[in-house]
Amino acid sequence: MCGIVGATSERRISEILIEGLKRLEYRGYDSAGLAVLNEQGNIEVVRRVGKVQALKDAVGEQPLSGTTGIAHTRWATHGGVTEANAHPHLSNQCIAVVHNGIIENHADLRQQLQQLGYTFQSDTDTEVICHWIHHERKTHGDLLTAVQATIQHLEGAYGTLVMDCHEPGRLVVARSGSPLVIGLGIGENFVASDQLALLPVTRRFIVLEEGDIADITRTTVTIYDRDGLRVERTVHEFDGQYDAGGKGEYRHFMLKEIHEQPTAVRHALEDRLTDHGIADDVFGNGSLALLQQVEHVQIVACGTSYHAGLVARYWIEALAGVSCNVEIASEFRYRTSHVHRNSLLVTISQSGETADTLAALRLSKQLGYLGSLTICNVATSSMVRESDLAYLTRAGAEIGVASTKAFTTQLVGLLMLTLAIGQFRGMSEAQQAAVVQSLKVLPSKLEEVLRLSDAIEALVPEFADKYHSLFLGRGTQYPIAMEGALKLKEISYIHAEAYAAGELKHGPLALIDASMPVIVVAPNDELLEKLKSNVEEVRARGGIMYVFADKQARFQSDSTMRVIQVTHCDELIAPIVYTIPLQLLSYFVAIIKGTDVDQPRNLAKSVTVE
Repeated sequence: MCGIVGATSERRISEILIEGLKRLEYRGYDSAGLAVLNEQGNIEVVRRVGKVQALKDAVGEQPLSGTTGIAHTRWATHGGVTEANAHPHLSNQCIAVVHNGIIENHADLRQQLQQLGYTFQSDTDTEVICHWIHHERKTHGDLLTAVQATIQHLEGAYGTLVMDCHEPGRLVVARSGSPLVIGLGIGENFVASDQLALLPVTRRFIVLEEGDIADITRTTVTIYDRDGLRVERTVHEFDGQYDAGGKGEYRHFMLKEIHEQPTAVRHALEDRLTDHGIADDVFGNGSLALLQQVEHVQIVACGTSYHAGLVARYWIEALAGVSCNVEIASEFRYRTSHVHRNSLLVTISQSGETADTLAALRLSKQLGYLGSLTICNVATSSMVRESDLAYLTRAGAEIGVASTKAFTTQLVGLLMLTLAIGQFRGMSEAQQAAVVQSLKVLPSKLEEVLRLSDAIEALVPEFADKYHSLFLGRGTQYPIAMEGALKLKEISYIHAEAYAAGELKHGPLALIDASMPVIVVAPNDELLEKLKSNVEEVRARGGIMYVFADKQARFQSDSTMRVIQVTHCDELIAPIVYTIPLQLLSYFVAIIKGTDVDQPRNLAKSVTVE
């Protein structure tokens, strides 16, 4: 959520800043702005509510000529969606600040600053940062020391980028809680909250560690740790794996990413499978020595990643013979929990920067876990760097806010983790070989199910006037029903709930009527007959059902039931296969509802605040 871009260069940088913001639109935002230090030593600010395009249009009418500047896309927390609350914020027309995160003690700081004579122009917590830096600047020799003094007063999360009109060509950046990277150029340097923003201008990056402060000029980058000691950080060369490019032939990034899933899964599996198991280094060097000690797995995640964890619980307990708990990260970190003997903490996150999940990982280091493993899409992320082991999903950049290929590749990683643990817990070679074979055919199964796109699109006119829906599944398909409901509500704004189908009679049946679509996932597994009984319960109460059923499951369309026949697949990979039709359904319903598919209202791609 929120996006930061900064640059200090020998060339005009307003276009670079705006392009960077456009490449961060996937993160979710409601306003945008930039500040540029012009040749006369004045800071010029342009801010607009709405899309980055509105900001670009405004800058086109008011060209900015400076070579040092900062820019931001805001996702509202403190204060409404207004130009006054948009970033950058200024103090005394001299200190400009953009900020990701939440300053928890902002009210106290605001009161102190008002007593010092400062006047506030916004309702944001961010404005206290720029005023406090301005206050500290009066007694400190330069911007760097003023920022270092200021952050001693801040409680909460801050990814902060600062510019001072008295120090042209200089930026100071501080990281706490929110990720930041420095992009290295020749005679110019850059800052961003995500390296994707800077790919048009550099391929060399430094990832700041928690607590780092960096002093940046056109030709130098100096980094200090939380104790004020000068440190060196690794320079990473971007290899192109996460560059999303454009939408190509597709109308939206989400649709493109749905269709990329067979390729993404192939990448997730490449060089990682043997004939009877997985390669030794899939989760990192020395991973097998740790995994063979595992007697319990604790999975922590948020949103879509949480649903992936719920599927994995079935696999880990049934195949690996190890107990498994799954918990939402924001709940896990704020309760007293029992740590099982030899318990592995598994975190799941597309970005590797999800605030609650990252905090849970850090907490686990104090609680006595055997070790930690993260399943993530970004090699340079905080979770990957701070976990003992890691599985990189290799999904490539996911721009659509509603996760698609990140979810399916996470499931692949979790099934491979099941294999890795299971080989030490009595899983036979035949069982391991069967899992490997199922994974190997998975990409082709996903290609088959994508061919249902036209049939699914034909259903969606029936959803045009609907405002509520119910998703049903059993066993491993229950979390898939949850994921399907999440997708529908995220991008079409239809209220959607998921239930384990056996729970219908314990309350949800009261909701059933012809105006409530009921979406059912029905693979040909051991729970099929039980599921058919649940379907009859809905039919008897006048419900209209949309059933995604295995070709061998013997469902037939009639006046109360629309059946989409899904390619037959092994029960083990069915959760991954049945995810695709639900993604397509959500996408096409959103189209007919006329919503913003890639950037749904109020949501952010990477949730880096609590």
